[in-house]
Amino acid sequence: MAAEGIAYYDAAVIGAGVAGAMTARELSRYDLKICILEKENDVAMGASRANSAIVHAGFDAKEGTLKAKLNVKGSEMMSRVAQELGVKYKNNGSLVIAFDEKERSMIEKLLIRGNNNGVRGLRIVEREELRRIEPNISEKAICALYAPTGAIICPYELTAAAVGNAMDNGAELLRNFEVTGIEKKDDVFEISSGSKKISARIVINAAGLYADKIAAMVGDTSFSIHPRRGEYILLDKECGAAAVHTVFRTPTEKGKGILVTPTVDGNLLTGPTSVDMTDKEDKSTTDDGLARVKRETSESIPSIPFAKTITSFCGLRAVGSTGDFIITSPVRGFINAAGIESPGLSASPAIAEFIRNMLLEQGFSLKLRKDYNPVRPPMHGFACADTEEKNRIIKENPAFGRIVCRCERVTEGEILEAIRRNPGARDVDGVKRRTRSGMGRCQGGFCSPRIMEILADELKLPFEAVTKSGGASLMCVGKTKEGR
Repeated sequence: MAAEGIAYYDAAVIGAGVAGAMTARELSRYDLKICILEKENDVAMGASRANSAIVHAGFDAKEGTLKAKLNVKGSEMMSRVAQELGVKYKNNGSLVIAFDEKERSMIEKLLIRGNNNGVRGLRIVEREELRRIEPNISEKAICALYAPTGAIICPYELTAAAVGNAMDNGAELLRNFEVTGIEKKDDVFEISSGSKKISARIVINAAGLYADKIAAMVGDTSFSIHPRRGEYILLDKECGAAAVHTVFRTPTEKGKGILVTPTVDGNLLTGPTSVDMTDKEDKSTTDDGLARVKRETSESIPSIPFAKTITSFCGLRAVGSTGDFIITSPVRGFINAAGIESPGLSASPAIAEFIRNMLLEQGFSLKLRKDYNPVRPPMHGFACADTEEKNRIIKENPAFGRIVCRCERVTEGEILEAIRRNPGARDVDGVKRRTRSGMGRCQGGFCSPRIMEILADELKLPFEAVTKSGGASLMCVGKTKEGR
């Protein structure tokens, strides 16, 4: 039983990245009281905020691993999941290009591996066909492994939508709840965040880079997690047509290499580097890393106009010590979802089902809710509407007729919706991830002050208390002059 005065839940999911979000959504199908515990001010603040946004086909992971099994299944599920959650998804296919016979040998091995993993439609395309389906590819490429089931998606949009759908079905999101201790009392886990406490009979550890620390709180020291830096360069939307498919180099022991891909929003994304780190908070970019991204992507597609770069960023992948996803249960009712590096995004819907099945095997009763609703209207509904529909929406709510972000054509109505709709934005970056305001050429130079005003009004905050991404990331430090 839970201690008196402590909120009780049937299930607590630690971490609101894509794996935790999908798991919370899956568990919200059942008659359970669920909470999601997130140490940051918003969801999708770790690897789910900064990754390649690829739904991998599943040919890269070694046969027999959880990565292979859950990647292929998750990839097959993703189109339906995206449709249910109103998330942009595009089945653009992927290519792994070879520049010489040694690399051809590698992609032939990937073809065999992919077939063994159950990936559909894999084949090797030779030089002439490769030029036809990917016109800007390097003339030095001799062939490529073609995976027609490869796709692209927006990872933070997917994460926010999954959390939102879980909340629509009754789950609660506790932000700024950094887990500092876990104690099992009888059949219940008591979870602390400083002086704040909740209790739950089921705990899902989806804490990303800190999953090893959380596992150790219940006595599980069987694995460790270290960060792997990945630096990216994002180019303007007018560059998006430089690549049709997601174009990979042949992989190495550290990953799938530097890629070039269009995004679902029409930009061109290049990267990532792959450098093992010790600091789990260092998300800075480096001159050497960005230079490598430019050099290697230009070898794949020589025509990339890097002069039209609009931003660069760094993501940290949670690399587990086992070489595979770590989905284990050291204590009944406590499940690790750790080491969920690439292809974690692709595998996330399947990871959620895998965890559900583990709970069933442990004897937990999961009764389906009669009122569960898997469908969630898209956040981008207004942006994608035709002119007639937009006029109708504006007539009903004039806020949708006022443009705030000129680069991305984001309206005040969309920003208000992003703040008011679960899980609501609480800072400037939260609005940015939900609406794309600030993601265009000027990177928020024009729209940020107005977004801050809207946030301050909606959240009943002083203007100077609005943050970029929670915590101490204040957007301004005071007034330039006192009002009269």
